[in-house]
Amino acid sequence: MRDGGSNDDSDGSRAAAADGAGSGGRLRRLREHRTAVFAVALLVLAAGVTIPLVLPGSDDAPDEPCHQLPASALALADDPRAATEALDPGDDLARIGSARTLLRHKSVCGDGAQVLGRIVDGATRSAGPGRPHTMAQARAAYAVASAVHGIELPEGLAPGMARMVAEYVVDTGAHLSWGGDELPGPAVSPEKARPDSGGWSKFGRFLAPGEAHPVFEYAGSSRSAHADIESLVGELSKDPEAFAILYDAERANFAHYLERLTDDGGDPDFRPPPRPDSLSPTSTSWPDNDLRDIGDRIGALMGHRAGYARNRTIPDLAAFDRVVRRKTRGTFRPAGTQVDSRPAMGDIADRPVAGPVEGDLTDGRRQLFIVLDGWAQDRDAPVRRVAAMRQLMDDSYVQALWLQF
Repeated sequence: MRDGGSNDDSDGSRAAAADGAGSGGRLRRLREHRTAVFAVALLVLAAGVTIPLVLPGSDDAPDEPCHQLPASALALADDPRAATEALDPGDDLARIGSARTLLRHKSVCGDGAQVLGRIVDGATRSAGPGRPHTMAQARAAYAVASAVHGIELPEGLAPGMARMVAEYVVDTGAHLSWGGDELPGPAVSPEKARPDSGGWSKFGRFLAPGEAHPVFEYAGSSRSAHADIESLVGELSKDPEAFAILYDAERANFAHYLERLTDDGGDPDFRPPPRPDSLSPTSTSWPDNDLRDIGDRIGALMGHRAGYARNRTIPDLAAFDRVVRRKTRGTFRPAGTQVDSRPAMGDIADRPVAGPVEGDLTDGRRQLFIVLDGWAQDRDAPVRRVAAMRQLMDDSYVQALWLQF
């Protein structure tokens, strides 16, 4: 996230239509199982390196005690535009080797991992509040996620990597490959993400105009690219500061999402088809889908935490939770009335907090329901609709929590 911030002032967290699917295809997608299991792909170092960075040894550098960042890398930490240019792999992924060369190390000397985090953050975040992501920034985010796939991050890199994930909080939760649709590349232009005449986009609801989106599910046919965000979130969840950044972003996105729904929990941009039938989507079809996703992602975070405590990756859970609480910015509440703005994605996780966290921060289900109940009261939402929304989120939360074990 851009400026971040925490309770101790340290750095903190900062579609196109369904082609050929028809309304029945869309509804079938709603019924599909939400959990994606990704096979670990073989990572091959690409040849096209655009910056003079040297990777000692093999892709995973097993023999280097620590990697010393060259001056060319250090210079990128204070130059976001140059960092974006250096890490942008291009539409054909021809330059994806730059990100792998920069990031794929088991250990980095001195404060080099924190420097890498600053490079990643600078290369992938928007230029400022209200500024949408460019195609180059979105492609750079894809390249970064692909570069670190399947490795254990060096100590100190996780917070910077988490800020990148938070910057794309909507895109990291997208499931774009349903129904066999061909994914277009590592990122899509604002035009391709624009909602159709029915108000639907496969890239999400309430998208900012003019914003590009990374396609993390895309895999380059010839370069074995694999930008698995779910596994990256799992790796980041070992680090309490990174965990706090990700959790803040998801809770901020939930508040952002709720305040844009209609009073009955529907999509205000939905337009019914001219001749609807029993399989046609309704104004609540895609919000239901999104609410499941939100519950799923927060449940997965809590599942990672519990799993790492159980296998002793987190040796002292109480100490871990104290750091998470200290690094958490606060709680997020939706506006009391419907909001019709469509902010750039980098602003979602950076939204102001509404106050300190209430109750047990690590009870993710309770934190979700506090916000949902407040929204329902402010908007006088129908009781039956609120109950349905709660059940959808609860089911996804619990399923994601237990699937981590």
